[in-house]
Formats: sequence, C-alpha cells, structure tokens
Amino acid sequence: MYIAMNRFRVNPERVEEFAQIWLERETHLQGLPGFEAFHMLRGPEREDHVLYASHTVWRSREDFEAWTRSEAFRKAHASAGQSKREGLYLGPPNFEGFEVIQTVDNEETTP
Repeated sequence: MYIAMNRFRVNPERVEEFAQIWLERETHLQGLPGFEAFHMLRGPEREDHVLYASHTVWRSREDFEAWTRSEAFRKAHASAGQSKREGLYLGPPNFEGFEVIQTVDNEETTP
C-alpha cells in the first residue's frame, strides 16, 4: 500500500473558498487501477495559515506513479495554479509519499 499526501498552507481568510474548490472539483480517481481512497483533511490553524492535507491511498507506488502520468491526472489538475487563486495558498503544496510497512485493523465485528 502507498499513501500520497500533499500539504497545503491556506490563507485563513480564504478557507471557505479552499474547501469549496475541493468539494466541487472532479477528482477523476474512481475506477483507476490501484486507487483505494481519497480524503481531504483539515489540520491545525496557525497564525498565518490553516493546514490541509490531501490523503490518497493506492494499492502500490507503481499504481500511484501510473496515475501521475495519466490523462485522468491531467484532467484533475487542469485548473491548478489559476491566477484567481493567487493569495489562497502560502506557497506550493508539499508532497510526501509513504510506503505502508504496517497496518492494524479493528478486529471487532458488529453482530
């Protein structure tokens, strides 16, 4: 399993706009080989920004890398960097990729 994350430092005055952009955008992820889940996470609020992280779970690093070379990736990122978003972010997103070395699942089952 591979987890791809991007951290975004968002202008505190524009968090609603940021959330709306993500809630309305087409991800082009469903049905892709190896795609398992996507989460947009809201983190701590700092003096100059609110931290958000996109969290995408893939079956493997190879599946993630294949997606980054795909037409679906280009479509999903077509509006990135639009000038109307100037001042929305405090710098570019910070990418982090992780190979999962351990998973602990909840073993309890509901009757």
